[in-house]
Amino acid sequence: MSMRKYFFFACLIFFIASSLSAQVQPIKVTHNHNAIYVTDLKASGKFYSTIIGLDSIPEPFRLGRHIWYKISEQGQLHVILGAKEKKEYYKNQHTCFSVSDFNAFLKRLQSNGVPYEDVSGKKQSVTTRIDSVHQIWIQDPDGYWIEINDAH
Repeated sequence: MSMRKYFFFACLIFFIASSLSAQVQPIKVTHNHNAIYVTDLKASGKFYSTIIGLDSIPEPFRLGRHIWYKISEQGQLHVILGAKEKKEYYKNQHTCFSVSDFNAFLKRLQSNGVPYEDVSGKKQSVTTRIDSVHQIWIQDPDGYWIEINDAH
């Protein structure tokens, strides 16, 4: 085989290998937002701002039907008005927030009359997981379950 054919085959193999490696590159996926549909935007807004302690962020629609909150470096919670009625939700389908001072958070709940429970449903009780993380569950005004823990 001539040098020219070797060069051609080497280039062909390089091109095929480059094409295949480009096709198997993983696609990066990041969390963007969670959205909940609520019956009373004012009550939900007060709950997520005052009880949970989230900071609202600008939302582009400006129709008075949305409140957006920052929940992580890139993640958001979108609270959207329009649900016709409250529904029953499963505790295992929940949003979880970690707090820096678990006892202070419990005092906030108590001073605002917000009930909480442990994993088994025992009222005003805290679960301590096997890894020593403390956790409770509360419900927002529409019944969405929220876990609060002190995991860091």
